[in-house]
Amino acid sequence: MFRRILVPVGLAQKDASAITVARDLASESRGAIALLHVIEPVDLPFDEMKEFYARLEEKSLHVLEERVAPLRETGIEHTAHVEYGDRAATIVAHAEKNGSDLIVMTSHRVDPANPGLGWTTLSYKVAILAQCPVLLVK
Repeated sequence: MFRRILVPVGLAQKDASAITVARDLASESRGAIALLHVIEPVDLPFDEMKEFYARLEEKSLHVLEERVAPLRETGIEHTAHVEYGDRAATIVAHAEKNGSDLIVMTSHRVDPANPGLGWTTLSYKVAILAQCPVLLVK
């Protein structure tokens, strides 16, 4: 059913559940998984921050390498990418550019007494902007 699954990941371990769900879906449909980490530049000249971004990109690639390790054992086709930009816009653009037919990402639990607090989260933005289905894992 889903052949190209995009999983945006951060540097924290909380994305493991989204990767597990994506792995299960991909194994059922013989799909492929793309992990994506987006580095959002700070509001300073990029050239002045080159060393900082180089270290951050190296750390990101290391984390992505750790995240794809369980996928290697399954034989599921997978890729890992690091991109720069606004996180929500970059995730949505990556999904469109690469023909993703599902985005799987983690999301926090919403407090029913105050649901408006979740409207500014990354997962909400991606869910609204994406042109493909988005599965939020809590």
